[in-house]
Amino acid sequence: MKTMMEGAFILTIASFIAKVLSAIYRIPFQNIVGDEGFYVYQQVYPIYGIAMTFALTGFPQFLSKLVAEQTGPQEKRRILDESYSLLWWSAFILWAITFLFSRGLASSMGDPELAIVIRVASFTFLLMPALSLYRGLFQGELLMVPTAVSQVIEQLLRVGVILLSAVAFTHFSLSVYQTGAFAMSGAFVGGLMAWLILIYYDRKIYGIHLRPQLFLPRIPKKSRLVRRFFVEGGLVSVYSGMLILFQLVDSFLIVNSLTSSGLAEQSAKVAKGIYDRGQPLVQLGLVVATALSATFLPALTKLIIQNNQKKFVMSAKIYLRFTSAIAGAASCGLAVLVPYLNFALFKDSLGNTTLMAFVLAVGLMAEVQAYQSIAQSQGVYFQALKAAAKGFVVKLLATGILVFYLGTLGASLATLLGLFTVLWSLTKAEKKSINRFKKERHFAWKLISCLFLMLITLLLFFSVIRLTFGALDTRLFAFILSLLAVLLGAGVFIKAAVMLDLFTVREWLLLPFGKKILRIGGKNK
Repeated sequence: MKTMMEGAFILTIASFIAKVLSAIYRIPFQNIVGDEGFYVYQQVYPIYGIAMTFALTGFPQFLSKLVAEQTGPQEKRRILDESYSLLWWSAFILWAITFLFSRGLASSMGDPELAIVIRVASFTFLLMPALSLYRGLFQGELLMVPTAVSQVIEQLLRVGVILLSAVAFTHFSLSVYQTGAFAMSGAFVGGLMAWLILIYYDRKIYGIHLRPQLFLPRIPKKSRLVRRFFVEGGLVSVYSGMLILFQLVDSFLIVNSLTSSGLAEQSAKVAKGIYDRGQPLVQLGLVVATALSATFLPALTKLIIQNNQKKFVMSAKIYLRFTSAIAGAASCGLAVLVPYLNFALFKDSLGNTTLMAFVLAVGLMAEVQAYQSIAQSQGVYFQALKAAAKGFVVKLLATGILVFYLGTLGASLATLLGLFTVLWSLTKAEKKSINRFKKERHFAWKLISCLFLMLITLLLFFSVIRLTFGALDTRLFAFILSLLAVLLGAGVFIKAAVMLDLFTVREWLLLPFGKKILRIGGKNK
């Protein structure tokens, strides 16, 4: 269990660095190209996001589960060879559809000029098989460093290309669409470097110079594996990229619904660009939940294979407690911080209400990912797929209606409704023994108390700041306040969690720095 949590910590740090980089580029990019230029990039971002969800979390988690099920090196090699063939053909089909039908997709989004950006984004799918294969292999052996390093380097290069595109926009008078295509090419450049890094680790750890199946994918023949690939792998990918899929719905519906409600096309594009500011905030809030999911899934699978039901239930409940606490604190804290982060990062306070509602998706999405991982480790797939389908339909139906009447706030509310539908369905289908985690030792009430104390402290802090300094006047001041508020909120939440015994001493000790937290919190026993 300790090794498992260390793996989660490594992925958390890497994901945090990657998400910080992902948030940082949005500041100069949006400041230079404006909300319309930001809209162009974000409209097509879901295509890149889907490809990277497959390559970073979705299929690597599925492959890590397959690797964890195998007992010997030959079995592992065979299952990886077969899986890679399926990945390769799936990626090729996705690339072909996206590339060849780019004009139709762009027109459906309400902006035919997006076609060039879509075509550039489509090439990211071609890197999906190799990245998924290597990351799944390493994570299945609980080797998280290769995934972590490749992820950080990938984001560094991607962000570098995006910033270059912003410079080109200024110095070479590129259009917002040419700039968007240039920026999107960073995804392919970064993914290519990530592949090279994973090849290096493969050689270093296993002594393999290059896996031949990367160039000679076969036609998959085993129907059972094909079924598992699409059911299990598809399930992990759907849940890992659920917010990306919801964002894809937004790309097709928000601008069209806003223009139908009477808003001018240019104003609708700007409004969509402002709404998209919430994406990096939510991604940042979900870092820990994603890392916990990537680490707990193979470990829970092994417990099921060993038929250790008692330990499985215990581990699942610990997983849910950690997820609920961390994601709850992140979502509530972000909601309070939005007005300051929005001004600090994007120069103004437009869309605060919309963004405050949107970041609450962090808590719901983290719980959804946790329940999905637990269901998958037990071999329960169709109920989870049904839950995802219900949530997607709710998001699809609600977005058009709510955006027409409420503007972009309606899109945020539609996202929350969709995620709540998924979570409700998953909770209803899960075993009572696992769902009891909320009632055991009054965990739910203790968590609510911790969140309440954190929120009250933050609201008092910002009230004192407003009375002392007045309205915000500089972005730097807003950013410093945000950092101080993060430290203050985290400190209050952790202190309250220790004092109220939110986790047992044993659970605290599973967390990185858990012993130090207990000592600082006054629990010296």
